[in-house]
Amino acid sequence: MPDTDVAIVGAGAAGLSLAHRLAGSVAGLRTPSAVLLDAPPGPLRPPPRTWCYWTAGPGRFDAAVRDEWQRLRVRPRTGAPVEGDITPLRYRMIRSDDFERLVARNLARTSNVRRLEAIVEAVEDVPGGAHVHLRDSRGRARVLSARWVFDSRPLGELPAARTTMLQCFHGWFVRTARPVFDPAVVELMDFRTPQPAHGLSFGYVLPTGPCEALVEYTEFSPVALAPERHEAAVRHYADEVLRLGERQVLATETGLIPMTDGLFPRQTGASVFRIGAAGGATRPATGYTFAGLQRQTRAIADALRRGRRPVPPPAHRMRARAMDAVLLRALESGRANGPELFGRLFTHVPMERLLRFLDGDTRLHEDVSIGLHTPVRPMLRSALELCGLPRRPSYLATHSRPLAPPATAPLPAPDASAPHLPPTETP
Repeated sequence: MPDTDVAIVGAGAAGLSLAHRLAGSVAGLRTPSAVLLDAPPGPLRPPPRTWCYWTAGPGRFDAAVRDEWQRLRVRPRTGAPVEGDITPLRYRMIRSDDFERLVARNLARTSNVRRLEAIVEAVEDVPGGAHVHLRDSRGRARVLSARWVFDSRPLGELPAARTTMLQCFHGWFVRTARPVFDPAVVELMDFRTPQPAHGLSFGYVLPTGPCEALVEYTEFSPVALAPERHEAAVRHYADEVLRLGERQVLATETGLIPMTDGLFPRQTGASVFRIGAAGGATRPATGYTFAGLQRQTRAIADALRRGRRPVPPPAHRMRARAMDAVLLRALESGRANGPELFGRLFTHVPMERLLRFLDGDTRLHEDVSIGLHTPVRPMLRSALELCGLPRRPSYLATHSRPLAPPATAPLPAPDASAPHLPPTETP
């Protein structure tokens, strides 16, 4: 007999979400046992971070939502900004600390899911289940047997792809001496930044008050940016574009999100599966992951409770992935001007509909209508080109660079009473 029905490797957004959905019983359905394996404090545990997503109505994790907005703004390189109301959607922010506390309270009230601090060294597929080889907080080696294993750890390399770009972002959590931010509006994409020779860049401002916000520089690029270049870019955006004036930098954020049309394997053994970003939950054209992994973990939990084989479903529809592949190819090849393309979309398409499109929640006729507001000829050429392109190892795969989660580097604040502000998942 296995030690547990389910082993969840990694306690990031995906692992915590699955544990939360499995905790407790549901009338008339099975109650599987589960172990959530979390790395002990140290380099393998991700730092505090924030996930942003949009949704309508109440949700499962509302108790962890720190803030939400219903107005977004996009600024083209020239001309008037485009601002819109996304009702009935809300753009929501969840801090990982709040999310972990919500899940911990839930697990404390149930007995079928327990949490274990350990370093997972290997996952071995065996007949009828899997063995998780781990080392506990005291350094002792042990083996946990499970019927099913769901692994959310970052991949060591990306799958082969026709196009791979990197979303590199660096941000400051700032407090300004004067009120310069509109707390009711998120600056989703500000294209008044210097544009790179290949790809595109934009600013991102997530206001948490009139004098506090995350101010971030984001670049879609074929290669990762050097730290000094990223620091200079966000400084230019804060000082020369936003003109924040006197400010304090309370913390910094740096991250890298692969944007690829590679096919992420969601099953690596008869009883071993990948979930979250490692299982293809990231939307290739935007970098958002939280909504996709919720679709995965919801389906997995339902299958386990009904006694079905819990294969994680694709987080995004085939049509959405195909459109993302065309967009990535058009941007990477330089056929499409990124700022002009996104500026045109947000100008001519209602923001609520465009967000549903970016989340794969639109009908075919809506997709066609939105597509007609893109540069049609470059997009068609890119679509035709994709048909003959082989999938090749990506830059990251070739160099065997681990895909680590975004990190936060706290800085000492002159005001010791200043509240801690978390990083965020960028668009």
